[in-house]
Amino acid sequence: MNPEELDAYETDLELSLYREYRDVVRLYRYVVETERRFYLCNEVEVTPHDGDDLWFELQLEDAWVWDMFRPARFLKQVRVLTFRDVNVEEMIHDDAEVADFFDE
Repeated sequence: MNPEELDAYETDLELSLYREYRDVVRLYRYVVETERRFYLCNEVEVTPHDGDDLWFELQLEDAWVWDMFRPARFLKQVRVLTFRDVNVEEMIHDDAEVADFFDE
């Protein structure tokens, strides 16, 4: 595969992933961001652990992960351990549509 074909392949994967995100985002209650991943989920528990360094343990249930190279993005349970920042947001769904930035 030459570099142009590889770029086109990755662009198609990312576009497909965005479309999947757009289709499933309303099924979830929380957005969870870590330094490595972006998740949507319906249940999240964050447990800080003190010690020499502060670290966090996250338990997610009924989740979807933004990862274009993963064949299965729907996950029953996820456990994340991290020393980095964690962002958890509860979404409010209204009647507005998620923007379709790309015409099909």
